[in-house]
Amino acid sequence: MTAPLDLKLDRSTKTPLAEQIRKGIEAAIRAGVLIPGARLPSWRDLAAQLGVARGTVRAAYERLLDAQLIISSRSGGTRIADRPAHIGAAAEGSDPEHALPEMYRDFSSGSGIFQMGVPAADSFPVKLFARIRARTARAETSAPAIHPDPRGESELRREIAAHLAIARAIECRPSQIFVTAGFTGALGLVLRVLRLEGRSAWMEEPGFPLTRGALQIAQITTIPVPVDDEGIDVDHGRRHAPDAALAVVTPGQQAPFGPTLPLARRLGLIEWAARTGAWIIEDDYLGELQLRGRAAPALASLDRAGRVIHIGSFSKTISPTLRLGFAVVPPPLTARFAEAASCLAPAPGPAVQLATAEFLRDGHYMRHLRKMKRVYALRRDALKACLETYGLKIRPAGLSMLIALPDGARDLRITREAAAFGLAPSPLSSWYGDTASRRSGLLLGVTTAPGKRLVASCERLHGLIETFG
Repeated sequence: MTAPLDLKLDRSTKTPLAEQIRKGIEAAIRAGVLIPGARLPSWRDLAAQLGVARGTVRAAYERLLDAQLIISSRSGGTRIADRPAHIGAAAEGSDPEHALPEMYRDFSSGSGIFQMGVPAADSFPVKLFARIRARTARAETSAPAIHPDPRGESELRREIAAHLAIARAIECRPSQIFVTAGFTGALGLVLRVLRLEGRSAWMEEPGFPLTRGALQIAQITTIPVPVDDEGIDVDHGRRHAPDAALAVVTPGQQAPFGPTLPLARRLGLIEWAARTGAWIIEDDYLGELQLRGRAAPALASLDRAGRVIHIGSFSKTISPTLRLGFAVVPPPLTARFAEAASCLAPAPGPAVQLATAEFLRDGHYMRHLRKMKRVYALRRDALKACLETYGLKIRPAGLSMLIALPDGARDLRITREAAAFGLAPSPLSSWYGDTASRRSGLLLGVTTAPGKRLVASCERLHGLIETFG
């Protein structure tokens, strides 16, 4: 049955009629008036109903198709698509009881085009991993009802230790590894154990907004340390905040700009921490997904003073839905971490851990990483070539493409407008803590750059930049 549409058009405004139709249908979807599966009138019928040209309605429908709000087929006509994640998030965010911080919504708004921080779902061995997970889930339900190890399943901790030795040059025992609920779970556990309330921490500028928020919640004063073409400026940090108790860094691929911290700065950072008694949290952000040559060894592999705590996760290599991360801690801290994990932050359920352990043990994980590097390199090159046709100022930034905008450009406005078209770039300005150094730009995730719809998506984004930039 065709869904009834009560659209009001105002011909006295400057807003094009096609855009009024698009906004009216989108508003009805958001409000729940048009439910998934509801059939829309053909663009010819709706044009006759509204008294507009057929091309006007067709243009509105094409924009809704680009935004993945509707689907169209010869047999089924035009229907409302399954509700996208960003539509549901917007409705939920209007309720104070369910409100999330805006910085989290930016990173969890759904798998839109150019979304950062999520792997390419279309290249993952879904059936293989599903079989493994189903098998471990059955084993979990038939296992004795005992409390699992809060540090994490021994099988997974052994596999992580073996993988780190090969891929990240970290020599550690399984007893040093604590399985957590993703990166943020590991960061929360580390901050609870270190107990640095009232102290200060170096924070990359720009740097990951959720890390900055976690430090502030832990009552740690963040000291912005600028990032250049080689990563965090260690000398600047030593000059301006030598008594900081902590440094949080992304040495593998700096978030969000992408450079790898060179050896001289790594050694200088570790020397500062050893001399002052400070701690270093190594966020191994994309450390394994270096697209230019072999990935540099982890910072923790150089640490002989026991000042580096290494944090990794499987969110960007397998899926963020696993909520699976880990921390590698120096041996003297293992007892304190075990106590904190037992009381405050035990590892996730055994089934997902055992499935991941098997995925690593049987070599599937390493094969998957090698494949994804090739896939992402091709997508990066295609995205770069497409954006260059518009004369935009761009540069690769790890697994993202950075579009530099003039200072003061409304990158937040652009990202909000882009969401209506199924596009999910990240505003660069939100990565800055210091307003004086803030820059405008758009970060486009390479992993979610489309294939067939790349040209149309770039054209749509360029139009938004021209309108609101």
